Amino acid sequence: MADKKSNKQVAAPAAPTGPSRVRVQYEQEVVPYLIKKFGYTSVMQVPKIEKIVVNTGLGDIKDNQKSMQTVEKELALITGQKPIYRKATKSVANFKLREGMNIGLKVTLRGRKMYDFYDKLVSIALPRVRDFRGVSDKAFDGRGNYALGLKEQLIFPEITYDQVEKIRGMDVCIVTTAKTDEEARELLRALGMPFKK
Repeated sequence: MADKKSNKQVAAPAAPTGPSRVRVQYEQEVVPYLIKKFGYTSVMQVPKIEKIVVNTGLGDIKDNQKSMQTVEKELALITGQKPIYRKATKSVANFKLREGMNIGLKVTLRGRKMYDFYDKLVSIALPRVRDFRGVSDKAFDGRGNYALGLKEQLIFPEITYDQVEKIRGMDVCIVTTAKTDEEARELLRALGMPFKK
């Protein structure tokens, strides 16, 4: 019983108080830098991160309820928020897929959780990737949003190697209010995103 209780305490740490480190950095350093670089006339024109979407596919385990719950727990630990299941919109016989089946998990982070996740991704998780030389600065969609693929969940400090059932990747999409890719690139670079030189 005591063991179960301690697991619950680990899974839900106390919410930190005060503004996020990344938010403070954005307001004090990034906003003045971007105003100077792009010549904005108002603070409201300065691009900012709107939301971060973390997405993982279930693939081979879509029929295995226990494995699905494990992936759901891992994603909840990494993001600090309960993921929602994504369902198949149509049936595909070749993939043994029926309409309405759970095929993926998604978390949309906003506000404090978004800033905390970004901070953890940039300062802890990405440097732990093997042979890491920086992320691509070409993965923008033309409208100022950035997509990043991660090959394994082990780079996050919440996941321990012994408890991992299978190594799974995930997609991280950073949605910004930037009008162009250049503005979004400068915003993320100023916030510490380690782009390749």
